[in-house]
Amino acid sequence: MIEIRRIFTHVEQIRHEFGPEAPTPLLRGAIAAVLANPFAGRYEPDILPMMDALQPVGIDMARRLRAAMDVPAERIEGYGKGAIVGAAGELEHGALWHVPGGYAMRELLGWKGDRNAYAKGKAEEKTGQPGNALSIVPSTKKVGGPGTALDVPMTHVNASYVRSHFDAIEVRVPGAPLPDEIVFILAMSTGPRIHARVGGLAASAIAKWDGLR
Repeated sequence: MIEIRRIFTHVEQIRHEFGPEAPTPLLRGAIAAVLANPFAGRYEPDILPMMDALQPVGIDMARRLRAAMDVPAERIEGYGKGAIVGAAGELEHGALWHVPGGYAMRELLGWKGDRNAYAKGKAEEKTGQPGNALSIVPSTKKVGGPGTALDVPMTHVNASYVRSHFDAIEVRVPGAPLPDEIVFILAMSTGPRIHARVGGLAASAIAKWDGLR
């Protein structure tokens, strides 16, 4: 069921955006795996087996992306995920990435929740401790042709309301997806927007450790 055709990795270093140069550049990275879509060209009522089959793909991609960014897991402060489905597929095929992609990054960053509960969309275990990737991984998806770009949203790994980390990274794999392909994407960053200054909850003020605030 899983046939990986290509893997594309992108890492960018942002030093400034017309303001003062940051003492430590912001790193943003994305990894995209181009897979054959086994459901292309037809309607398949039971697609859940592919979600299970994608679990090791997500874990491998998360590890590859962290390695490409060349930073320890503790430095990852933002994350997101997405999917681009080729024209012979449907949007729901991209939704198969919600559990494998989200769980993979949260596991990499030390989340202590239950994998089965996560897959079933049930309440997640919260340890009440910082650094556990408590926030839900934001996501977007679309159907498109070769070269389609996707703006993958990112938020803070421990609190979705940390305004400085509301961000996105544009991901485009040249020549993909073909009609019978899906592009699954993971994204990570090492900090807030380079000149974040619009107020709101700060990362240093996270207090509830509930994934939100």
